[in-house]
Amino acid sequence: MKLFPATCPVRPKEQLWIEEQLRWLTQQFGDDALHGQIYLPTDDFFPGVYRGSAADVRHVVEIVRTRMSIASRSFVVELADTDEEPEWTGYRRTSGAAGEYRREGGRGVVSISMHQARVPMALVATIAHEFGHHRLIGEARIEPGRRDSEPLTDLTSVFFGFGIFSANAALEFVSTSRIDQYGQQLVGWRSSRLGYLTEPMYGYALAYWSFLRGDLDPDWQRYVDANPKSFLRRGLRYLESARRRPPRSRGSFTAGAS
Repeated sequence: MKLFPATCPVRPKEQLWIEEQLRWLTQQFGDDALHGQIYLPTDDFFPGVYRGSAADVRHVVEIVRTRMSIASRSFVVELADTDEEPEWTGYRRTSGAAGEYRREGGRGVVSISMHQARVPMALVATIAHEFGHHRLIGEARIEPGRRDSEPLTDLTSVFFGFGIFSANAALEFVSTSRIDQYGQQLVGWRSSRLGYLTEPMYGYALAYWSFLRGDLDPDWQRYVDANPKSFLRRGLRYLESARRRPPRSRGSFTAGAS
């Protein structure tokens, strides 16, 4: 008997929710989508020099759209907080949050902040999240007011192969600088949260997603940041140790509930 047996990195109700919803997503979108390409933060998947321009955003949108099997005519993209004039049909300027989704005129409208575009990891995560809304709400797979719709949308980004970006962007630390009342420069750090799943939940979601794909030692785990990677590895060890079969019981879950 092992002195320290492998344990799941999330609470039981979170574990159950993640497992049930990933299996539900597989039922909705099929095995081909489940076993599709996982995207990595490398030049092989996102080639070229990234400057955070509107053209760069367009390029990333096309990459994510293609992987998530979304028809280009089914949505338009709004670029928020920018003075740069879009140079392609179907994109327009607006103001808003990091990312928003709504339905308008029978099509999905994805709003992306150009402030978010400064950080490519967060940009990919944001676009994958909003396209998740498009596939879930826009295709009437869930009701817009569903209680867990936002965390489910985060989980959809994992299902479609963008989980590394979502997990890495879940908690960001950015440098800050300001001048105090005495003229001294103060430099520090602040954290910002992107998404609705916690880092432990992203870690276990990636682990269980990989488990469903038949891989408990994925080579892509080296691209996951240290903190979510620790939860990913715990999840993989737990699944390897338990050789778990998908549970049949159903439960309820609310992100952030105690």
